[in-house]
Amino acid sequence: MEKTIIINIGNTIIHIEESAYELLKAYLNEVKQYFANHADDLEIVTDIENRIAELLTEQLEEQKKQVVDSANVNSVIAQMGKVKDFDTVEEGEEEPVINNTYQHQYAEKKLYRDMDDRVVAGVCAGIAHYVNADPKWIRVATVLTFFLGGSGILVYALLWIIMPKAKSRIERMEMKGEPANLQGFQKNLDEELLAVKERLGEVNKHAQPIFARLGNFIGEFFEWLGRFISGAGKVIFKIIAGFIVVFGVLFLITLIIGTAAFQGFWDASIYEYFPFSIINEGNRGIILFGAFVVLFVPILALVLFSIRVAFNKQAINKTLSFALLIIWLAGVAITGYQAAKISSEFKQHAELTQTTDLKAYPVYTINIDKSKYFSKEDSVAYHIDANNRHQIVVDDFEDGPFVSPNRIRIDINKSETGVTRLTQKYESQGKTFQSALQNAQNISYNYVMKDSELIFSPRFQLRKGTIWRNQEVRLNLEIPVGTKLILKQDAYRYVNNYWTWECNDSENDHNDSSIWVMTDDGLKCVAKLKEEALKKEQLEQELRDLDHLHKDKPNDTLYQDSVSNRIKEVRKELGIEPEQ
Repeated sequence: MEKTIIINIGNTIIHIEESAYELLKAYLNEVKQYFANHADDLEIVTDIENRIAELLTEQLEEQKKQVVDSANVNSVIAQMGKVKDFDTVEEGEEEPVINNTYQHQYAEKKLYRDMDDRVVAGVCAGIAHYVNADPKWIRVATVLTFFLGGSGILVYALLWIIMPKAKSRIERMEMKGEPANLQGFQKNLDEELLAVKERLGEVNKHAQPIFARLGNFIGEFFEWLGRFISGAGKVIFKIIAGFIVVFGVLFLITLIIGTAAFQGFWDASIYEYFPFSIINEGNRGIILFGAFVVLFVPILALVLFSIRVAFNKQAINKTLSFALLIIWLAGVAITGYQAAKISSEFKQHAELTQTTDLKAYPVYTINIDKSKYFSKEDSVAYHIDANNRHQIVVDDFEDGPFVSPNRIRIDINKSETGVTRLTQKYESQGKTFQSALQNAQNISYNYVMKDSELIFSPRFQLRKGTIWRNQEVRLNLEIPVGTKLILKQDAYRYVNNYWTWECNDSENDHNDSSIWVMTDDGLKCVAKLKEEALKKEQLEQELRDLDHLHKDKPNDTLYQDSVSNRIKEVRKELGIEPEQ
């Protein structure tokens, strides 16, 4: 029986016969001598040893034996190739044939991230190797997916996490589908040397300071931009300029018609709508003119410039251009001055309150009046027949961009005096405190109390001639502890300090209202209190049952621990202090 030796190759412990060891040793010496002149010879030899150890381990597992013999070593050498094969190729002879079955099997590509040809993480370059495509097309496709729904960003991030880096030489060869034999290692080494030579030509360029490289990049960019503008870009710009001329002229016509229409609305109700309602009547004309100039002149200049680009014609001389600039600056100055003047009207704040004690009831109902009241002029304008007593106009209560912010807010709090009380707070702003107070006094608001039902108007009104100066109405309803409150669904959106929509009474079939009660801790939903009381009753019953169970099976430790833990949880939910 032949002597067996234990060796360590590629960090793998292998039992090998002495004759096979001598054969393997001679082969590795030839490999080391062949790659000795390369700068990274140690890395190459280490990769080859790792591959040999992998092949020997695979053969031992396939043949179900523990010791490597000469046949195994010869098989590995045949798969890896011999050094003399390279010498033969260099002399111009025919290249030897290597085990095609193995070469095809190992030439199967694996997916890695190419860190040598990366832009971000090497994902696109790695995929390009796997599908045998140019990396730039994979990158273009990836960038397109970024703009088409944004899913490409997520996919790229996932691949970045899943795909491993190609760190070692063998992994880089697997990524490119190169066989892991001597010929493959030599080919990979030649490719790396060629890449190094190509990069040497750019060393001086990359060795420049960062500001110099940035300057070169900017110069190259503008040089490319100049070529583009003088070529294909010139046609594209003419087409774009043509569209700007058409749509610009349409916009100017619309602006002129709109300004004329607004100018004709001096006595119309359009200035009652927000934001026109913040402008004083005496300043409307000058503000309208300034805004028209600020918008009209830049669009006109853009149209004239586009005519020059599209038709190569000077549409305006320098004198007229300068005149337009002066007019536009004047418009900006006028508009800015008027805007500053209007903003000064909001400098001071004033408020006044009105408190009313209400008749005591055990239950109050809060409702919102949907009726919309009109003046005599409004009735004529909207063709409302005054003789029809049953005709009611209902407000839709919808806010919009042209509706003045005039909704009310209702706060409901506990009464500290035991008296039901309604406090109306009117707030406004103005240039001085006196004007702010006058604006607050010009607020008109009404509510109605029918027995125990409080019916609030959803919005306040400003007396005729009053300019909007951020007027607000806040109502504070104080009710004693124990008093119940029925909130109609229409009132939910106006109650300011409670989440009224979360109070649903399962006993209310129509679900158009909710019932609340005032407690020491504030207003509470009755339905929620019922749920809490029912839950507390169930927990107390469970606690009693657990106490009985705790007395059973005193010797069962696991059972006792489970019951004890549940008792602690129930006591905690009930707010009972744990037993000492």
